[in-house]
Amino acid sequence: MVNKLDKKFPKDFLWGGATAANQFEGGYNEGGKGLSIADVLTAGSHTVPRRITPTIEDGMYYPNHEAVDFYHRYKEDIKLLAEMGFKAFRMSIAWSRIFPNGDDPEPNEEGLKFYDNVFAELKKYNIEPIVTISHYETPLNLAIKYNGWVNRNLVDFYVRYCDVIFRRYKDIVKYWLTFNEINALTMPWGTFMAGAIMPNGNGEISNNETDNEQIRYQALHHQFIASAKAVKLGHEINKDFKIGCMIAYMCFYPLTCNPDDVLLAQQKDNLHNFLCSDVQVRGEYPGFAKRYFEEKNININMQENDEQILKEGKVDFYTFSYYMSNCVSADQNEEKIGGNISLGIKNPYLKASDWGWQIDPKGLRWTLNNIYYRYQIPIMVVENGLGAIDKVETDGTINDDYRIDYLREHIKQMKEAILDGVDLIGYTTWGCIDLVSAGTGEMKKRYGFIYVDRDDEGRGTLNRMKKKSFYWYKKVIETNGEDLE
Repeated sequence: MVNKLDKKFPKDFLWGGATAANQFEGGYNEGGKGLSIADVLTAGSHTVPRRITPTIEDGMYYPNHEAVDFYHRYKEDIKLLAEMGFKAFRMSIAWSRIFPNGDDPEPNEEGLKFYDNVFAELKKYNIEPIVTISHYETPLNLAIKYNGWVNRNLVDFYVRYCDVIFRRYKDIVKYWLTFNEINALTMPWGTFMAGAIMPNGNGEISNNETDNEQIRYQALHHQFIASAKAVKLGHEINKDFKIGCMIAYMCFYPLTCNPDDVLLAQQKDNLHNFLCSDVQVRGEYPGFAKRYFEEKNININMQENDEQILKEGKVDFYTFSYYMSNCVSADQNEEKIGGNISLGIKNPYLKASDWGWQIDPKGLRWTLNNIYYRYQIPIMVVENGLGAIDKVETDGTINDDYRIDYLREHIKQMKEAILDGVDLIGYTTWGCIDLVSAGTGEMKKRYGFIYVDRDDEGRGTLNRMKKKSFYWYKKVIETNGEDLE
């Protein structure tokens, strides 16, 4: 029997937070950086989609350009993370800061030096970097010139980029993630954001699940090959590297006990979650994917040694984002709700955030078990959090008890999962410092422990302010997850 008193986080558990360069860094045209696909995304809102413009248009606001200016404020920001007691900081390297056009023959030394400085600052406070190599910021030139990941040439460009950063930071960075939310390409939303595939028409991002499946899955295959080659290369450069996948876990429940609903939930779990991780963790396409491709007339163009490449490039650990759960039903008339990447059906047992994302801490425990007992490798939760509108009181305080409640309940369920036997090694909350929303381009949809004075129109001082949750999370880390009150 397991003693209930053993329900504790491991003593070396990696507590921290997560960001992405394109949403956080700014300095979009400084230090030799080229344009990325994020730099041509306009502002949007919960009701008005972001638009993709082929070039930067005069008079249009692009919130990712300055974001929250980590580029100039990294020392201040990392000091704040250290004050909270962070053990780990998940960040991404902006590919176009290292290779401005993506296909350049030589890297940009000024960009490499910027990350030298960031990593040195993290080391100063003993904060472990967890680096995402590609996080929705493919160099724009690769999208325009090659149509993104549909073109196999991007595999070589990506591996060359990996070779440079692996060698540069081989004694500084231990944990690497090859592609952020790689399974986004199983959804139309990921066509541009994840696949760097240029849109047709008005530049709006589609939510029609069957749009562009042929090109999306071909692009995804090229990312699988790139990831596998990067894993093999990384292990050759430093055998101590730990290189992981990163999945946007879409937790699907059947709406009813109707067998059609149950089967549909399983099929969506397979297609949108496990297809990608089966390839990256097990090194081969699962049978259900092959059937889906055949039935949908999707033909993946593979080269002769691709299957061997996938086998030789299996990841060391599994990471994922978790924000919510969705219900699915074979009845198409059920009420739809929003979410991270996917749409679902309203769950009558759950409350939702201001953006309609259903709040389901127990779904995190279910997800952790579902993943771990499929793969039996270490797991990190590298994105989790509540996007909400925060109010600055007249005395300067920000009382985000709703965020504390959300995180507390999810951490409790992580404890339960550890007791279930899950090998959970880290937890980095999303947007630990307020940043630009990837989906909507808003600032008012805030996740952080640290408030940034910036609004949806780009106005504000960019000053940082500690929220109530800052002090709460500091206590959580100090007690290794024991004091959650």
